[in-house]
Amino acid sequence: MISLSDSQKIGMGLTGFGVFFLFFGMMLFFDKALLAIGNILFVSGLSFVIGLERTFRFFFQKHKAKATSFFLGGIFVVLTGWPIIGVILEIYGFFLLFRGFFPVAVGFIRRIPVLGSLLSLPGIRALVDKIGESNTMV
Repeated sequence: MISLSDSQKIGMGLTGFGVFFLFFGMMLFFDKALLAIGNILFVSGLSFVIGLERTFRFFFQKHKAKATSFFLGGIFVVLTGWPIIGVILEIYGFFLLFRGFFPVAVGFIRRIPVLGSLLSLPGIRALVDKIGESNTMV
């Protein structure tokens, strides 16, 4: 079992609430207030989980400049009042930022009994394999 510090537990809660508010804001036709709260909670929760310095180093690496600009730019666009465009920018930046984690996540999900068999279905398997192989930055 992984032991978490108190600040990491708080960060997990903030990140979870951030994802919830982002999802709920999209379900309610891109509600600006919910999306803004979700963005703030997600980024602050991430910094609580991995620390401020590591969060800063993660986002501001040279090879991740394009991804960071899309992600943080999307957050800024949502906060200024253009939620649909901002969410599209955020999603693109998110996939660029976390592209290296997708093969690990796919491998982990394939070991889960029900989800692993779901990912083995013919049409889904090809898509998941393509996502799992994407390691290069565009």
